[in-house]
Amino acid sequence: MRLLHTMLRVRNLEKSLAFYTDVLGMSLLRQKDYPDGKFTLAFLGYGPESENTALELTHNWETDDYELGNAFGHLAIQVDDVYQACDAIREKGGVITREPGPMKHGSTILAFCQDPDGYSIELLSK
Repeated sequence: MRLLHTMLRVRNLEKSLAFYTDVLGMSLLRQKDYPDGKFTLAFLGYGPESENTALELTHNWETDDYELGNAFGHLAIQVDDVYQACDAIREKGGVITREPGPMKHGSTILAFCQDPDGYSIELLSK
């Protein structure tokens, strides 16, 4: 068994695709419209789905807003250097919600940024 993908519902597919590709460096792996269901699915990732877990963005055409709820925590992405990743995200217009530094009760260096829909993304060094 392996984890195939994680799905997030997004308000504006174009803004979300730009964030995940231009700011976080993912590739758009595939995208398909489902006119009868009035939604679009876009799969992104850091490599082929046959070898890597993907992120599925679901855009429901007639839904303008979602409640993020309080059960979802965050996505986590491994980066070479958390400090440099935050600088690059800021340069591309991304929002850092927790500056890089050690974890509160440990030594792991981490930071958080936010996607256009408000989902939290944790950045962790190798």
